[in-house]
Amino acid sequence: MQLVIICLFPGLVAQTYFFGWGTIIQLCFSIIISILLEIFVILLRKRHPKTALRDNSVLVTAWILAISIPPLSPWWIVFIGLIFAVVIAKHLYGGIGENLFNPAMIAYVILLVSFPIQMTSWIEAGKLKIDPISFIDSFFLIFSGFNTDGLSLQQLRVGVDGLTMATPLDAFRTSLHIGNTINEILEQLKLDPLFTSSWKLINLTYLLSGLLLLKLRVISWHIPISFLISLIIISELFMIITPDKTASSMFHLLSGATMLGAFFIATDPVSASTTVKGRIIFGAFIGIMTFIIRSFGGFPDSIAFSVLLANMCVPLLDHYTQPRTYGQ
Repeated sequence: MQLVIICLFPGLVAQTYFFGWGTIIQLCFSIIISILLEIFVILLRKRHPKTALRDNSVLVTAWILAISIPPLSPWWIVFIGLIFAVVIAKHLYGGIGENLFNPAMIAYVILLVSFPIQMTSWIEAGKLKIDPISFIDSFFLIFSGFNTDGLSLQQLRVGVDGLTMATPLDAFRTSLHIGNTINEILEQLKLDPLFTSSWKLINLTYLLSGLLLLKLRVISWHIPISFLISLIIISELFMIITPDKTASSMFHLLSGATMLGAFFIATDPVSASTTVKGRIIFGAFIGIMTFIIRSFGGFPDSIAFSVLLANMCVPLLDHYTQPRTYGQ
């Protein structure tokens, strides 16, 4: 868990560079609340908190949730999310090693379904570079809802045209639904190069960090590689079938939380499959579902939903992919 946290640092730096101080503030607040919740539940279970906190699993959960939400989300978003992640998704099932679902993704899905406005209130990187938000303003926006000038987050998000897109995936879906062609959408995205390049660079950072995890043998290659290969195959297949409605595989790979999901979320050792064949199927299933939900579902990014659906299939995968016992 410590190595996972270390490998998450470069992505944190990249997100802070493009989206401001809110990412750091959310992370610090998330870590504090997660530790307090962990201690509270551990004491209720009549165990020693120091022993339980030593595995650092709650820090990874808090970290992933903090970098998955918009940096300037109100403080209660993190608080509610961590209650679901730590208390319900983790300890209600028996604690570390017993949870069926990825705790951070349970929290993310609950928050996204319950508070869609707050969970999609990203500010474009290009706009932040022109008019950056200071540390103090970020702090006040998170904990009071207004900056030092009295402006709310929604007022900061809305530009001259009255509309801002949360992410390239959101921009792509919105433009496609109003009848724009793929070429028109790509031309629109090129008008704001920092809008798409910020997400590309963040994904590339998590890709490099994920490769470091593989080199250190913290994770195995089966889940992330099968995830990415299946996402490439299905996106290229649909580009052949419906070229006017499907984004390229490179667009899917370098948008949203693809690389974070492939190397840091789907590879959760507790909620993922435990067999080699099961991990390959598990990762491929997540890649396919990510494309399907992004293309036909109600949410532009779908890593959390795909991972949770795959978590549901783990008992079945482990049952039918167990290696044959020697002698049988």
